[in-house]
Amino acid sequence: MRFDRTGQAEAFDAIGNRYDEVFPHKQGQIEASEWLARSLPVGSRVLDVGCGTGIPTSRRLAQAGFEVVGIDLSGVMVDLARRNVPAAVFHQADIADLRPSGPLDLGRFDAVTAFFSLLMLPRAEIPLALRTIRHLLAPGGLFLLSMVEADLDDCSISFIGNTIRVSGYPRVDLHEVVEGAGFEIAEEICYAYAPASSDAPPEEQIFLRCRARSA
Repeated sequence: MRFDRTGQAEAFDAIGNRYDEVFPHKQGQIEASEWLARSLPVGSRVLDVGCGTGIPTSRRLAQAGFEVVGIDLSGVMVDLARRNVPAAVFHQADIADLRPSGPLDLGRFDAVTAFFSLLMLPRAEIPLALRTIRHLLAPGGLFLLSMVEADLDDCSISFIGNTIRVSGYPRVDLHEVVEGAGFEIAEEICYAYAPASSDAPPEEQIFLRCRARSA
């Protein structure tokens, strides 16, 4: 599969700190991170896919005593995350780099979070990304996923003054894709979210709390 990321990292390089200004209240991520903090022992390894600025997810998980590793396509976002969460380790990398045949081996994890990062992929690639995450998890590992509910496939949209490409699913279809990649969905929580700027539209956010199925 050809992985086309044209313009995606550059858009988030340009957005930088404005992301946290436009999305200051990340209640879904906070609640999911708190759930993870209660669910795993101190010292667990957690991967934050699409870590952004590191706030709030990587920061909260590091505060919980986890060994946190984050990846993001955007070099600017990775630099911000390193400053915001010095206790964690961050790499400028693509989820495709972590597939079994990929160039980056970060080991295995007790949990993976992917908050609004897989929606940056075309639909054809999302099942592969989910299977990659399943491969990265220890047996019975936990997976937290959030997506914006939308029937879109690799569509260009205006986002905080830049153009990005996004995909989404109706929630029933999202469940099928996630379960088909080897996960059991323990809980779904939805939020109607209005960003703090007209530069980003209101959205329906879906958060799934999952566990890797036994092989």
